[in-house]
Amino acid sequence: MAEETHVILDQGEIARAVRRMAHEIVEKCPDPRELVLIGIRSRGVHLARRLARGVGEIGQATPAVAVIDVAPFRDDRSPQDSPPVGAFEIEAAVDDKTVILIDDVIFRGRTIRAAMDAVERLGQPKRILVAALIDRGARELPIRADIVGKNIEAVEGQ
Repeated sequence: MAEETHVILDQGEIARAVRRMAHEIVEKCPDPRELVLIGIRSRGVHLARRLARGVGEIGQATPAVAVIDVAPFRDDRSPQDSPPVGAFEIEAAVDDKTVILIDDVIFRGRTIRAAMDAVERLGQPKRILVAALIDRGARELPIRADIVGKNIEAVEGQ
């Protein structure tokens, strides 16, 4: 039997959510030169680039975008599950900047925790915010998204 799929956001809803999230980013950090968007590989990277374009359209400049692979920093996977690569595929200066960690979905909070560990190795940001297109709730760690496209309550066991 084919698995049933459920569309959470269609293309137009995603575009509206990204536009709204970009406006929220500008409200929280009006100077894009003081901002670094870090996309978590893989789907967070696409979202980070779209948000950077959106921020650039609203403000006077497009913020820096970095790309991170959090696999080496995960605490819920064994080392052999992680590929032997550097965490940052694209780095950016984070000292005294507002860093926004971006992923498509935030659920348990472990990916964001790993991303914060990786950012710590780059320098000392002024602050770190979290942006996610979908927030599923059901955290295992006390981590929350500051900027959310859509909240969806996770169903137990998923």
